[in-house]
Amino acid sequence: MTQEPTSLLPVWARTPTTRRPLSRRHQPPIASGAMEESHDRRPSSSSAGRPFLSGLCAAALRRKPLGAHTTTAASGEGLVRQLGVLELVLLGIGASIGAGIFVVTGTVARDTGPGVTISFVLAGAACVLNALCYAELASRFPAVVGGAYLYTYAAFNEITAFLVFTQLMVDYHIGAASIARSLASYFIQFLELIPFLKGNIPSWIGHGEEFFGGVVSINILAPILLILLTSILCYGVKESSAVNTFMTTLKIIIVIVVVFAGVFEVDVTNWSPFMPNGFKSVVTGATVVFFAYVGFDAVANSAEEAKRPQRDLPIGILGSLLACVLLYVAVCLVITGMVPYTLLGEDAPLAEAFAAKGLKFVTVLISIGAVAGLTTTLLVGLYVQSRLYLGLGRDGLLPSIFAKVHPTRHTPLHSQIWVGCVAAVMAGLFNVHMLSHILSVGTLTGYSVVSACVIALRWNDKTTSRRSIGIMSIWQEGVLCLVIVALCGFIVGLCYRYNYAVVFMVVAFLIAVAASFAIRFRQVYVDPPGFSCPGVPLVPVISVFFNMVLFAQLHEEAWYRFVILSLIAVGVYAGYGQYNAVSSGSDHSSVGYHGVPSEAPSP
Repeated sequence: MTQEPTSLLPVWARTPTTRRPLSRRHQPPIASGAMEESHDRRPSSSSAGRPFLSGLCAAALRRKPLGAHTTTAASGEGLVRQLGVLELVLLGIGASIGAGIFVVTGTVARDTGPGVTISFVLAGAACVLNALCYAELASRFPAVVGGAYLYTYAAFNEITAFLVFTQLMVDYHIGAASIARSLASYFIQFLELIPFLKGNIPSWIGHGEEFFGGVVSINILAPILLILLTSILCYGVKESSAVNTFMTTLKIIIVIVVVFAGVFEVDVTNWSPFMPNGFKSVVTGATVVFFAYVGFDAVANSAEEAKRPQRDLPIGILGSLLACVLLYVAVCLVITGMVPYTLLGEDAPLAEAFAAKGLKFVTVLISIGAVAGLTTTLLVGLYVQSRLYLGLGRDGLLPSIFAKVHPTRHTPLHSQIWVGCVAAVMAGLFNVHMLSHILSVGTLTGYSVVSACVIALRWNDKTTSRRSIGIMSIWQEGVLCLVIVALCGFIVGLCYRYNYAVVFMVVAFLIAVAASFAIRFRQVYVDPPGFSCPGVPLVPVISVFFNMVLFAQLHEEAWYRFVILSLIAVGVYAGYGQYNAVSSGSDHSSVGYHGVPSEAPSP
């Protein structure tokens, strides 16, 4: 007789509607087979006697409650709680720091001068605001997969959560394929350090060879690397965490060695003037290097595999981000002190700076660090994708095959293989680097919505005595103010980008301030359990505003991608998601956990 594991998955109850005169709780018990049929799939609008649009709207506005309970899983499948605080910190660092630390630091310094250090500090401070929001929600929510999607589902509604997922997933898919091709290219460059291999490796193996006018770009090594990393992730979280820990530690050691080697070659006169092109170039540089910190949010998606999620997830998120800030700032100071910023190269500025000083052995270390950095970034990216697919599969918004967990390896095998195959096909056949200008849409969307979630989940409508405006509730009024803040941030970003009249920027900023005052004084706030983001609602509001300023700096095609993909996502949800979302009480919403069934209290 086997003991069924406990479950920590919350009750996926929906907000009350007037769809039926009687709620499910008041219906008499039914057989398990009928319950599965009744709860696993929602009835279509036609069967419920409701028009399509009204049924779609009712479904789209469903929300998940924050409450959690322990149930008995019907099967022994589940994820394993094996990640400690060190593994979580290294997971965040592994996702954030890739080869860019050896490249982007120098390329941005060409425009900003030594002031690139301030650019990284400003961008890091902006990311800290987002990280504080992630840390609160990771500590507050039940320890299950989902991340930004899960937070949005609970704070706002089902359709918004699905839109956030689609925007994030396109970023992840294109990013994984692009990183795989870069990793293959770096790997070939590393092999070409061997004299008899230099110039003798065909381009179609690692660098990519284009056919049909560039429509197809064959790369054999990139899919092989993806298959290898996917196999490691499928084998088990313990094994994949060990690989990430080793590679990330190696990468950190190499960065530290590079910094110490460069310190002795620094000429402080190269730091004067510190901001040769003015402060505006430093701010512009901050908008560019902001994305070098992206990756700390990966820690939130490992909640279901963390040993002590409520304690360790905030430490992992904030600890990994602060470590990245320190490493980036140190590299910036060294590279701008070694060589005048006007002499920095474009492709490999850090390596060229050390080569100019006669330290060629450091360039070898940089190549090894670049390979290690890209490997961990790709590994963690594939890991996060599979956990997001797992969450939507459990909720019924995607086919149930994505919700399956291997009974012995305790990994989402089908989801992991799917994301690996998608990345392998894209990396092996297409030059996805051409799509890099439409990336970061999902990241900024997720960051903005998560910051808004912190505010919305702190509101307490039941205790407020304030009257709403018109037909809107106090909650709806607050959401409207959040939207206004976001739109004003986007307008300010457009004014800054296209050098519009300052008056437009000032007016938009003042409107955002007025909306922020309404958010602060028209709502009643409650303190959450666990880690608490300081300065709510000011910190999340600033985070939303700045994220939208950055959104305005993206390529115009990225805006088109956001709109088009959102429309496609609404169509997919209307045709599939609204009818298949798992309701509360469904046996499919209970998940078994192995290792630590519940978070033990601290001694």
